[in-house]
Amino acid sequence: MRPIVQISLDLTDIDEALETAAMAMRAGVDWLEAGTPLILAEGLHGVRKLREAFPGVPIVADLKTMDGGYLEAEMMAKAGATHVVVMARAHEETIKCVVNAGRDFGVKVMGDNLGSDDMVEAARWLEALGCDYVIHHIGYDERRGIAAKGNRMPSPLDQLKEVVQAVKIPVQAVGGLSLEQAIQCPQFGAPLVVLGAPLTIDSDSFKTAGGDLESSLRLICDKIHSYKSDLKDI
Repeated sequence: MRPIVQISLDLTDIDEALETAAMAMRAGVDWLEAGTPLILAEGLHGVRKLREAFPGVPIVADLKTMDGGYLEAEMMAKAGATHVVVMARAHEETIKCVVNAGRDFGVKVMGDNLGSDDMVEAARWLEALGCDYVIHHIGYDERRGIAAKGNRMPSPLDQLKEVVQAVKIPVQAVGGLSLEQAIQCPQFGAPLVVLGAPLTIDSDSFKTAGGDLESSLRLICDKIHSYKSDLKDI
C-alpha cells in the first residue's frame, strides 16, 4: 500500500491552521489533523473551517476522548471529521461508544495508547474493542519531563515493532520523532506517518515552524510515499 502522510495542526489559531494546511496539501500531505490545541482553541468551528477549505480531504479530530464518547464522535463527524481519537485509558464503555458512533456516522476510530502501563496490550485491547487504527503515542509532557531530568527521551520507536506485530489494524507512531525517524515508520510496518512537533510545528510556541517548510515537506512526502509494503490498503 501507499503510506499515508498526515500533518498535525497543533496550532491555536484557525487562520494559521488553514494557511499551514494549504501549504501541506501543496507539498503532498494526504491527511489533515485538527490537533488538540486547535480543537481546544476553535472547537467544532475549526473542524468545519477545515472541511469547507478542503472538501474530500480526510480530517482527523484529535479529541483524546475520555468520556462522553458517542456525543463527541457524533459532533465531530457532523462538523466534517472523518477520523476521531479515543484514549486506551478511557473506560471500556467509552471506547465502545466511540466505535458505535463511528459506525453510525461513517467515521473511523483511532485508539491512542498514550499513558498505558502496557502499550502493546493496550493496542490489542483497542483493536478488540473495534478501533480501526492504533496510535502508538509517547506524550509531549512525558518526553519533556524525562529529558529535563537528564534521562534519554523515550520514543514511540522503542516498542513500535512490538505494537505492529500485536495487531492487524494499521498503526501510527506519534511523539517527538525526528525527520529520519518519521520517514522510517513504514519500514517498521506503521504506514500512517504523522508530521507534527518538532518537524512542522514549534513545540514550545505551537506556531508553524520557520524556514522553507513547504520544500521540506515535499521532500518528506516524496520519501515516505516511495516506500512500498504488503500491508492492505486503508
